[in-house]
Amino acid sequence: MSPLMDRRSVLRGIALLSTAVAVSSCRNADKPAVRLAAGEQGGFFWEFSGLLAAAADRSGVSRLTPLQTGGSVENLEMLRSGDAELAMSLADIIPATADDFAAIGRVYENYFQIAVRDDSPIISVEQLAGRAVSVGAPGSGATMLSERVLATVELSDPQALRRVERPMRGAATELAEGRIDAAMWAGGLPTPAFADLPVDIRLLDLTTVVDALRSRYGTAYEAVSVPAGVYGPHPGVTTVGVANLLLARRDVADPVVAGIVDLLLDDPASLVPAQAIGSQFLDAQSLIQTGSVQLHPGATDEYRRRHG
Repeated sequence: MSPLMDRRSVLRGIALLSTAVAVSSCRNADKPAVRLAAGEQGGFFWEFSGLLAAAADRSGVSRLTPLQTGGSVENLEMLRSGDAELAMSLADIIPATADDFAAIGRVYENYFQIAVRDDSPIISVEQLAGRAVSVGAPGSGATMLSERVLATVELSDPQALRRVERPMRGAATELAEGRIDAAMWAGGLPTPAFADLPVDIRLLDLTTVVDALRSRYGTAYEAVSVPAGVYGPHPGVTTVGVANLLLARRDVADPVVAGIVDLLLDDPASLVPAQAIGSQFLDAQSLIQTGSVQLHPGATDEYRRRHG
């Protein structure tokens, strides 16, 4: 069997996630209630957040409630407004000067992906010129990264291609039906919305784009490999990897944050989404590598207590 989850496994994972989220909302009613701004249903952030909520319920640490959102941009806004206590975010869009929230840990890698139908003549990012392209969901960090990718190939002009903003499921449907020529998103491998389409798709290789992104925007971006056959009979490619962080408002109590750190360290096997193949960071050394984003005091103290 391939080391990658097959498509049926991905769909089973989505069903299990829905059950986990429902269960976590019913137990431990006397524990602190914490809202977690997650992401699109079926996306990487949503799946991980549901697994974390279920782990919190089992441990009795707190009652985590994942909130469906458009993605990183909306999640950061919800943290600032107080509409959520925790949030998932791509690392590249978090301001270095943020002082109203901090990191609990660097949890996983997201893969920026550009898909076309297998019968498409498009074989490079440059060939998206003049095409209809979904650049990500409104409120997602993928939209900003999409624009940065397009800028590396001189397609930043609004007239260079027809941009549409679609959530992953909408983009996958429109790609399969031929209503758009390409879809851009950031997610895991395989991303469920694209894993069971009625047509074969393939990913564009972004080797040269990674180098340009690192040169312009820094080391938040790195080259990551996508094995052959993730979405059908396509070759392996290199694409853009960007870490995602689990964040907390600074006013979240230290014991609550420490309890979540314990979940990340003690129960990592239960926190691996079906679409997290090859992208797990759940160990102490990787969790604390949050770049310019400071760790929450509750997280810092717990990592030190656990590992010195």
